[in-house]
Amino acid sequence: MPPSHHQKLRKRSHRPLILVSNDDGIYASGIQTLIRALKRVGKVIVVAPDQQRSASSHSLTLHKPLRVTKVGPLQYAVNGTPTDCMNLAINKILTRLPDLVVSGINHGTNLGEDVHYSGTVSAAVEGGILGIPSIAVSVTGHEPFRFEPAAAFVAKLARRVLKEHLPEGIILNVNVPNVSQSRIRGYAFTIQGKRDYGDIIIEKIDPRGHPYFWIGGNEAGVDDIPHSDGNAIRARKISITPLRVDMTDRTVLERISTWKL
Repeated sequence: MPPSHHQKLRKRSHRPLILVSNDDGIYASGIQTLIRALKRVGKVIVVAPDQQRSASSHSLTLHKPLRVTKVGPLQYAVNGTPTDCMNLAINKILTRLPDLVVSGINHGTNLGEDVHYSGTVSAAVEGGILGIPSIAVSVTGHEPFRFEPAAAFVAKLARRVLKEHLPEGIILNVNVPNVSQSRIRGYAFTIQGKRDYGDIIIEKIDPRGHPYFWIGGNEAGVDDIPHSDGNAIRARKISITPLRVDMTDRTVLERISTWKL
């Protein structure tokens, strides 16, 4: 019997294969800086959205056809979400499973609860679901972004992950201060903190007198939680947070399993 598609995918070569995606789009400066850095680590293939898909979370496109366009050597644009990109890459485009997934570099922060909304983090989570070691990387703050320090750090982290591997179902969420390399004060392994989004809904009035709304609000900052991702960024350190794909809280499960309903 001939080998299945996934059996073929599991054949490995000596040179690591790194799958790169993001949610800012394939032409974004962050992903292009990341690609250049990771090419020194392994063979890089890029499957990313054809346009901005920020805050798309872990959504899949189910009600319209997806199209894949080759836009450069080993670079493919998809008219869908980051999760769509990961599924198409693994199940259609690649001829073997990648050794590593790296998603980013995101144009902006992914701290605390941001991880639930972020398309960049979700692409890495999808890699984790598929059993592939995965990293999400973001530069905190606002434009102008300095992507080079983040790209250089993730290249080093990628080498370590390829060597040491990660426990199954664990991804790394990396946030890098938006400062020059000389101003970064090292790195810290952190817990997920808590974001303060301020007034998340902005209401305005259109020219006809009808209200309309923007979701986003003012980013008021992060809570002061020891050993958190937000506190690391405050200290101008790179934050590395391991996230679990399986969100089951086993301690609470044990407690509530005694409930009688």
